[in-house]
Amino acid sequence: MYHSEVSSLNSRLQALKLQIEAACREAGRNPAEVTLIGVSKTHPVALVQEAISAGITVFGENKAQELREKAAKIPGITNGGNIEWHFIGSLQRNKAKEVVRYADFFHALDDLRLAETLNRLCSAQNRTLPCLVQVNISHEDSKSGLAPKALPDFLFHCAAFDHLRIVGLMGIAHPTEDPEFVRPEFRLLRTLRDEAIQQNILPTDAKLSMGMSDDFEVAIQEGATHIRVGSALFGTRNYSH
Repeated sequence: MYHSEVSSLNSRLQALKLQIEAACREAGRNPAEVTLIGVSKTHPVALVQEAISAGITVFGENKAQELREKAAKIPGITNGGNIEWHFIGSLQRNKAKEVVRYADFFHALDDLRLAETLNRLCSAQNRTLPCLVQVNISHEDSKSGLAPKALPDFLFHCAAFDHLRIVGLMGIAHPTEDPEFVRPEFRLLRTLRDEAIQQNILPTDAKLSMGMSDDFEVAIQEGATHIRVGSALFGTRNYSH
């Protein structure tokens, strides 16, 4: 790990904190309400360790194998560590055991068969997995997630899974150069969350995981409790990793 990389990480983190504080101030929110998830996918363990030293405590991965490789070296709270590993990508059922073994949170639940598999595996390990239900707020066919109208029924069925704790919703907005363009998508997710709370199918403190490097400020203004930031924190990803 070169000194310049560590210095860049620290400077990017400080800039992010200022942006988060400014977005919260504009929305009349407390910055403590917003959790920064450092999306460490494709980045090496050494950079994660440097991020921990810089003060990051929550990390996001979207491939089960990479989660296993990193969490085996740097355990999350589920395995006695001091950080959190959040699995933020789509998950195939045949990879579910890795998430149950290593993830502290799962952000992309959108399938009842997957929920059944996760619940069974969690039962075998005598653990409960906090989950966020992914909603397709951009209405793109290429994106995972439930159709908004399908959410209430899905949440109702999830109540049957004793080892899954549904703690909120997750959404991915359209990629855009103008974050204002996707404000309605974030607002939709917040509205769905609020309606589900009123219907008693989400807890009153239900979370909103929304916003990435290019649009997290607007997401915070619309109520995000978790933002998933990769390149703005770690720099350009190495996809050959």
